[in-house]
Amino acid sequence: MRIELQTSGGIAYFPGLARPVTVDSGNLPAEQAADLERQVEAARFFDLPAVVGGPSRGAADYRQYTLTVEASGKRHTVHLTDPVSDPALQALLQAVQDQARAQRAADSGQDAGEGGDPASP
Repeated sequence: MRIELQTSGGIAYFPGLARPVTVDSGNLPAEQAADLERQVEAARFFDLPAVVGGPSRGAADYRQYTLTVEASGKRHTVHLTDPVSDPALQALLQAVQDQARAQRAADSGQDAGEGGDPASP
């Protein structure tokens, strides 16, 4: 299963930091992959409309998310706006954000470590 998350808007929005992130369950430990799959099922993601929620009248600086899930030959995209009121969908969004953060941290750690530590023998 592959999940792509794209974030836009919000008070501290920086386009360069908002690049889409793809989480591939095939690259995760089995327990984390199974958890993501359970969350997709619990949110009934493939049954959701293309747009869930929307900004309140007069709202500004709200964050928007685009979640695309590919699994078992199916692909579905849902656009969300903070706050996400469905608890199962909020839990899925949070789990994907956590995986994306961990992935970015690992990627930046690899980038920093590529040159080696000049202080080590």
